[in-house]
Amino acid sequence: MFKSDPNKAAQNAIVAEAEKAGETLARVRAEIGKAVFGQERVIELTLAAVLAGGHVLLVGAPGLAKTRLVEAMALVLGLDWARVQFTPDLMPADILGSEVLDQDQTGKRHFRFVQGPIFTQLLMADEINRASPRTQSALLQAMQEHHVTVAGQAYDVPRPFHVLATQNPIEHEGAYPLPEAQLDRFLLQVDVPYPDAEIERKILIETTGTGTAEVSAVLNAEALMRMQHLVRSMPVGEKVLAAILELVRSARPGSSHDARVNEHVAWGPGPRAGQALMLAARARALLRGRLAPAVDDVIALARPALVHRMQLSFGARAEGLDVDALVDALAERAG
Repeated sequence: MFKSDPNKAAQNAIVAEAEKAGETLARVRAEIGKAVFGQERVIELTLAAVLAGGHVLLVGAPGLAKTRLVEAMALVLGLDWARVQFTPDLMPADILGSEVLDQDQTGKRHFRFVQGPIFTQLLMADEINRASPRTQSALLQAMQEHHVTVAGQAYDVPRPFHVLATQNPIEHEGAYPLPEAQLDRFLLQVDVPYPDAEIERKILIETTGTGTAEVSAVLNAEALMRMQHLVRSMPVGEKVLAAILELVRSARPGSSHDARVNEHVAWGPGPRAGQALMLAARARALLRGRLAPAVDDVIALARPALVHRMQLSFGARAEGLDVDALVDALAERAG
């Protein structure tokens, strides 16, 4: 009588779960596509970051459906969500919550914590760079440690917890650059481009009539967390791992073989960038119906994972050196 191989059984279970997840995620993308036209790459990258358990920074000019994307994603993923409009006068307590003084029937007074909008599963930080750096940094602890501390007391945020922040280009009036530590907390930075002519024509027709597209929930919080666990269970080959290491290390001044990096990059990506690439590459593979990531996934995710974790020197910016083009060149070499 032959004994079954437990390792093979576990592998078969992962394969079956991944195939089922791929079908479900195709429905998720289709539902989000009903609300956001012509942004397939943006949708894929944002979903990949959420499947990887991370946070997303959506960068683009006003009016490019960034807010609509976040709203549609919350509805389709079946998550509780809240929206905070970041403004210059927004204070940390407006996000985290605060303690209020209560008095009971006996006249005894005590403090009670009133939760802020951060206590949700998906927090939309709209125009995050409109607020001061002090207020922006109020998100740091929750994004990394999944709890906040108010008056010395720690309060856990719900699971799953994701911050999807939108940002206008820094050159726009009234915007504050995000601190480097804040940027590093975002798994991916996703640039939202202008639509092409055909898509813009569709937008004009579909969004100026009497009807509006309705999206339906496909997942819920528990199903999403199971998929996030599946992403972490997917194998990563040595070739992919080597490409990630080469890419991240080649973007750091002092350890790069590229003279432009050593000369023009003020600071480069840390180990968290490699973690982001490992997780996002797995999630992208799952979204595309594959059971393991490929080097092509690493190359495709190089910009979203690295550009916000690098800073060019003043001289490099004065000379017109573009960080996007630099990352693209490093990714091609690593692949």
